[in-house]
Amino acid sequence: MPRIATIGAAASGAFGFETNSLIGIEYLIAAGGGGGGSDGGGGGGAGGLLTSTLVLASNSTYTIVIGAGGAAGNAVSTNGTNSTFAGLTAIGGGYGGYDAAHGNPNGNSGGSGGGARNSPSGGAGTVGQGNAGADGSAGYGGGGGGGKSSAGSGNSGGAGLASSITGSSVTYSVGGFANSSSAGAANTGNGGGGGAGGFFGGNGGSGILVVKYLGPQRMTGGTYSLSGGFSIHVFTTSGSLVT
Repeated sequence: MPRIATIGAAASGAFGFETNSLIGIEYLIAAGGGGGGSDGGGGGGAGGLLTSTLVLASNSTYTIVIGAGGAAGNAVSTNGTNSTFAGLTAIGGGYGGYDAAHGNPNGNSGGSGGGARNSPSGGAGTVGQGNAGADGSAGYGGGGGGGKSSAGSGNSGGAGLASSITGSSVTYSVGGFANSSSAGAANTGNGGGGGAGGFFGGNGGSGILVVKYLGPQRMTGGTYSLSGGFSIHVFTTSGSLVT
């Protein structure tokens, strides 16, 4: 018999829905963050972040790709790579701009855009996934990378999104700060920091996928836990979810 599990507001949409052939889930998927620009460059843009509900088919295998963070180096910073699952694609964050003598001072576009170095423009974000990186300025050099919840501003990275989908609050997809040289944390989609004068920037943080559904374990794949009556599968590397 088909059944509907009602869990307050969380049951809106697909989450909490289950039949013999369908399972409703909540998900969060983040792409890899962009690498920060070198030598006073802009911060990397956060990896694109998608979170909502979805219905999966039972007795199926879903291939998952977890995007890597973008590399930071001497004017060879790169975008983060995409994360994919069940027809969804979170887009990798754009790299931060760097010295025009070595490459492109503009921030690159991505899930969120990278910040620029000096006066050029920050990269654009992708609607629904992230925001633009900040323009550069001679006053502070590099601009901050865009984040999931807001654009980069000045040398500050844009705000990410706090989520408790794993059972603990974690903030994902924060834009990289300029002049910080710090790497984005692994499995957050955070952008890498722009390099302080004379230094490389930081690498972007890798992506993640979290799948959550009501009740005992019905699927395999990733790291499994049961919290508050919900099954949770966390993927920090590429793999498969078998329903």
